[in-house]
Amino acid sequence: MTRLFTTAAALALIAPTLHAAEIRVLNWQGYGTDIEWAVKAFEEATGNTVVHEYFNSEQETLTKLRTNPGAYDVVLINSSFTPQVVAEDLLAPIDPSKLENFDDLDPAFVKNNGLNEDGALYGVPWAWGLTAIAVSNNDFDTPPTSLEVLWNPDWAGRVSIRDDAVEAVQIGALATGQDINDVQDLEAVRTKLAELMPAISTYWGSENDWNQYMASGEFAAATYWSGSASRSIGKGLDITFVVPDEGAIGWLDGLSIPKSSENKDAAYAFIDWMIDPEFYSGWDKEGAPATANTAAAKALPDDSFNKAVLGDPEVVARVQFMQPMTDDKREEYLKLWQDLKAVQ
Repeated sequence: MTRLFTTAAALALIAPTLHAAEIRVLNWQGYGTDIEWAVKAFEEATGNTVVHEYFNSEQETLTKLRTNPGAYDVVLINSSFTPQVVAEDLLAPIDPSKLENFDDLDPAFVKNNGLNEDGALYGVPWAWGLTAIAVSNNDFDTPPTSLEVLWNPDWAGRVSIRDDAVEAVQIGALATGQDINDVQDLEAVRTKLAELMPAISTYWGSENDWNQYMASGEFAAATYWSGSASRSIGKGLDITFVVPDEGAIGWLDGLSIPKSSENKDAAYAFIDWMIDPEFYSGWDKEGAPATANTAAAKALPDDSFNKAVLGDPEVVARVQFMQPMTDDKREEYLKLWQDLKAVQ
């Protein structure tokens, strides 16, 4: 990983700082930006140092940005949540000319509604993935093709979904043939989820939880994230990730620069490394979500999980990407989910 920022353009990007900067990054723990070898390569190439702080929810991200102006230089924000942060005037618009790798980003992701506001881009498309299902190969000789596997009575007591209201409602929307971003019949979703609740063995909340339940045989089929499935398979868990006929929930994460950052040039340099194909090739080997960089995606080996599964146009065509959601809608979904769990 020694090639990083050896071009004149990249060096010119950080030269105006004249001295090393401390870049403070706000992200989920263990999510790409804090990989030891990646941070070390960046620090050695630029002289900047990287310090991470972590959050446990999107609302916590917003709280940290509100209450700690100037404390962060790069922040990871899901595109469906970015508009709320922009509305509070907490993010600086992105200048694509400061990113050497920007032109290789997928135009569809660059134009994502959640990352753009009034003609300005507020998040650099970085990583994307799916919420779909994964099954134990010990239980399935042939992977299922439908979400209905979760409702199949043969697997009652050995299925699971994540304990998340929005995700649960969106799974219910897919299962009832609806648009996850425009649920017209919420009662149908409620009924469908109510039918599922008795079959659920336990809810999962983290990748580590999921791996433990699947390895112990408690799960035969469960919702799961594509990036996590890639890591689980890489660690030897005998599972198959399935994008069902009904579709999957797509999500896009962007890297943003807080308006109050005092190290914006260094922040751009760090973001440019995060979207560099060299970084992604290393991250992919460790189990990563899909990259928004088309050049990086094409360079992956054919047996890469992200190329084999998410590189299939027919699969991508079934994906419904999450769009921004109002707080009122989130509260409505939360109440529905809490009511369902209360009567389980």
